[in-house]
Amino acid sequence: MSLLDLAPVIPVVVIERVDDAVPLARALVAGGLPVIEVTLRTAGALEAIGRIAAEVPDAVVGAGTVRTAQDVAASVEAGARFLVSPGTTPALVEAMLAAGVPFLPGTATASEAMALAERGIRELKFFPAEAAGGVPYLKALAGPLPEVRFCPTGGVRPETAPAYLALNNVGCVGGTWLTPADALAAGDWGRVEKLAAEAARLRG
Repeated sequence: MSLLDLAPVIPVVVIERVDDAVPLARALVAGGLPVIEVTLRTAGALEAIGRIAAEVPDAVVGAGTVRTAQDVAASVEAGARFLVSPGTTPALVEAMLAAGVPFLPGTATASEAMALAERGIRELKFFPAEAAGGVPYLKALAGPLPEVRFCPTGGVRPETAPAYLALNNVGCVGGTWLTPADALAAGDWGRVEKLAAEAARLRG
């Protein structure tokens, strides 16, 4: 099954404390969101990916903010089962293709999407979604690029997610609202699970 079809929302998480990784992942999975993108924005991100991969078997954990071939190699070695990038360069595409795991390369324009489609890559991240044109932009791309599907990420909120998910060329959305900083700081995993459960019903 496609990565885009596993859940309506992929939580995009920033993990500051590695010890939060496992309980956070368990709360998201319990709420119905098994696909988890851990961004490579903190010193402990790779270790967090490794812990989730080892201790939360029902989670499909991946690495986000992947920007270089070195990021690709380190993420896969840590246990990432998929990769997500904010943008795309030729070198990064080659590294991702060689990695042997699913990936969502970042795009923001029709030309970028066309270039990736020429390589046979038809499942893409649309970033930054709201700033780059949001729902109207993706709706406009559906006509000339019917074979391409997107995971819009960047500024997507629970209020706007249903409009994205209603588009034929959107498989899921990426969201940061599922793991509020204050909930993580307090270890309020019940709140995270509740937010995940609400998000899991968005494809209604």
